[in-house]
Amino acid sequence: MEDYLQGCRIALQESRPIHVVLGNEACDLDSMVSALALAFYLAKTTEAEEVFVPVLNIKRSELPLRGDNVFFLQKTHIPESLLIFRDEIDLHALQQAGQLTLILVDHHVLPKSDAALEEAVAEVLDHRPIDQKHCPACHVSVELVGSCATLVAERILQGAPEILDRQTAALLHGAIILDCVNMDLKIGKATLKDNRYVENLEALFPDLPNRNDIFDSLQKAKFDVSGLTTEQMLRKDQKTISRQGTKVAISAIYMDLEAFLQRSGLIADLHAFCQAHSYDALVAMTIFFNTYNEPVRQLAVFCPHTALRVTVCGVLERSHSPSLKLTPAPSIHPNLQAYLQGNTQVSRKKLLPLLQEALSAYFDSTNIPSGQPETEGVSREQVDKELDRAGNSLIPGLSQDEEEPPLPPTPMNSLVDECPLDQGLPKFSAEVIFEKCSQISLSESTTASRSKK
Repeated sequence: MEDYLQGCRIALQESRPIHVVLGNEACDLDSMVSALALAFYLAKTTEAEEVFVPVLNIKRSELPLRGDNVFFLQKTHIPESLLIFRDEIDLHALQQAGQLTLILVDHHVLPKSDAALEEAVAEVLDHRPIDQKHCPACHVSVELVGSCATLVAERILQGAPEILDRQTAALLHGAIILDCVNMDLKIGKATLKDNRYVENLEALFPDLPNRNDIFDSLQKAKFDVSGLTTEQMLRKDQKTISRQGTKVAISAIYMDLEAFLQRSGLIADLHAFCQAHSYDALVAMTIFFNTYNEPVRQLAVFCPHTALRVTVCGVLERSHSPSLKLTPAPSIHPNLQAYLQGNTQVSRKKLLPLLQEALSAYFDSTNIPSGQPETEGVSREQVDKELDRAGNSLIPGLSQDEEEPPLPPTPMNSLVDECPLDQGLPKFSAEVIFEKCSQISLSESTTASRSKK
């Protein structure tokens, strides 16, 4: 694999037609591995002197945000320097020059910004239901399995098993195990085909890592933020809502709130982050397990605009549907309000409608132009009246900021609200995995308590 990737970088320096195997915009482990392994297979099995190059569909600077990817590349001894990222190859220029052929793996719908590349798409390999309205007019191979890496493993083992080396097998093996949540029957994501190809890879390479070991290490790496800057931590798992030009960022932070608040230069970093991305407020939900393996959630609301901060905090504190059961925690700055969250079942997804409600209440309570800082003139009593009038109804139509998509961005054909693909197999984000683990932990605790009785 290393020699092959080195050859890819050399090929990019030549003016010749290129077949690009492009993963999805999230560039999760499954997408990255599928792109690498499929391009490797096509390069090894094509008789003509054609060039097949895997491209990771993110900027190189965004790779550190995907801790499991970074860890697995190191584990499988693949230097990051050999990888080719989206900002290192001009696909549109290649398309205009008539030198580009695209193969989409782990997605089948290009974003609007890449609409001009649709004519170059020659093949699709995906594991989600097809979006017939946007699917390219080419050969499409789709099967609803837990991991796209399973379909790549199948193609290799059926087409040219002799090219499969241990390094490539380890990539596929780990990606399938992580994406199928360690083949856990309780989760139910792994299909019979996923299980079969994991077993086939283990039979061919008996020294592959133990399933539990590789899953645990990848999960740990996915949640590990110790090596990230504050900005990277905020961007790692972030969503954005907006109304009338006022933007609120919501980030999941996988560490204890106290430790997060003690980071050196935190307030300056939060100010810089909001200013750089034109955010008027930032809500951080910290998520971790305590020493008793119980899920813990905490909140921090950072906002230099007094009226907006008071409104957001008021909505969260008063919410009954759902009730967050917030307890104020010591704050390190007047512009930041911290909370302990008593109801750990309220995830960030359930928090989003409350924040949208807060924006509605904010604009109802003041005539201040959106985005203009306000430190005087709006009393807490005015805000309280608006919150009482708004109640706890959930406002539909959460608006994702189109100019500043959350990182990592969600592929267009992934699981989204009210999408026809909802019935397909979802991609498990770090927060979804946390939710599943929380449910299992709570279930086991309840069972243990009943047994003792």
